[in-house]
Amino acid sequence: MADSDCGDARTKVQETAGELYQIAALMMGDESQAAELVETAVAKTEIDPCAERDATVLATCQTLVESAVARLSKADPKAFEIPPPMEESSGHCIDDDDLSATGISASQLAGMVRGPERSRLREWLNKLPVAQRAIFVERAILGWDNAAAAASLRRAASRNWQPRQVSELFRQALCSLATSLVHAVTAQV
Repeated sequence: MADSDCGDARTKVQETAGELYQIAALMMGDESQAAELVETAVAKTEIDPCAERDATVLATCQTLVESAVARLSKADPKAFEIPPPMEESSGHCIDDDDLSATGISASQLAGMVRGPERSRLREWLNKLPVAQRAIFVERAILGWDNAAAAASLRRAASRNWQPRQVSELFRQALCSLATSLVHAVTAQV
């Protein structure tokens, strides 16, 4: 690849692949499968060296996430079955489906994804049911709303996911994360 007025396309691809690898590893829970998914997603996407870096990552992210969900769904066809609605009387550990309800900001979570707590975050994610893990990555890591996450799950898992169902599973994942964080702090004290 030759350098252009906008920069080296090879560098853009490498930077994009690094960001996508983090997402794929969180989605899959398996580093070798994550690497395969990134290779496939980057190969399927035309990367414009003049495009902004965030736009380049976003352009390949949808392909990556849907490929991950499709692969996870194929490995366990029941993993993405739509859960029955929660009863209103059952209450929720967390009342809002926003990451801040756990006491973690988006920047703190980004630090956990890329920083020294990465292995602890991955361990926690691997304990979640597959659909919750995928939804957590879509909502908390990628910042998608319930509708975008539901649309992605519909395309990749061939199920009729709705935003309300995504919201319920995301709240359950947030509750699990909040509980995990409380236990980690308690263990340090």
